[in-house]
Amino acid sequence: MEIRADQHGRHVVVVTIDNQPRRNAMSRQMMTDLARLWDELERGPCRAIVLTGAGDRAFCAGADLSGDLTAAPETAEVVGHALLKHHVFSKPIVAAVNGDCAGGGVELLLSTDIRAAVPRARFGLPEVTWSVYPFGGATIKLVQQIGYVHAMDLLLTGRLIDAAEAARLGLVNRVVPAEGLMAWALETAELIAANSPAAVQAVKRQISSTIAAHALSREPMEQELGDRVRASAEFREGVAAFREKRRPRYD
Repeated sequence: MEIRADQHGRHVVVVTIDNQPRRNAMSRQMMTDLARLWDELERGPCRAIVLTGAGDRAFCAGADLSGDLTAAPETAEVVGHALLKHHVFSKPIVAAVNGDCAGGGVELLLSTDIRAAVPRARFGLPEVTWSVYPFGGATIKLVQQIGYVHAMDLLLTGRLIDAAEAARLGLVNRVVPAEGLMAWALETAELIAANSPAAVQAVKRQISSTIAAHALSREPMEQELGDRVRASAEFREGVAAFREKRRPRYD
């Protein structure tokens, strides 16, 4: 399992989340690596980024719930940085959603700028099903991006939607056939990279700064609410049910 960065031409970098046996779910080490990579790309000469998942099943299934589920403030900072929750980032990110996108995968998607998905992709935030608080930014960014009622539908029901509905809600720009997805993403990234980097990055930095400032102002409450959920008996039951592949019982 790894986070890969591959140069495409002079100005575009393709970032791939690769943990195919677990539907590209990210371990804590992968999140640490992704956070470090964002810093390197921010300082480096690239002008646009394409973000995708390895294989043809999943873009990213979020956090790997088979691993460490603690969320002390220092851990939350690493996760938040990996998901660009409240970090200013000036390089545009084009998302090529090659399969299912759930939980933290959706939260990572919310930090990208232009998005396309294959028809078979499904999207959802199932955290409440498993008594997990979605502390990667969904409670803040999703309302901003797709509106209150649509955000609450996804956040409170935990249901999955297909790519067509995701496009209708504005979660992705368009649905693209699987065989054309990376060509579309690279073409879009190259179109961005051909523009003035100073102007492009100024636009992205302004918008990114506005979003980050709002997210950062909510961080103390995010930590408090997440700690409260993780301290509950329901959290223990939800995680056990997930690992045992059964429905949780919240009596």
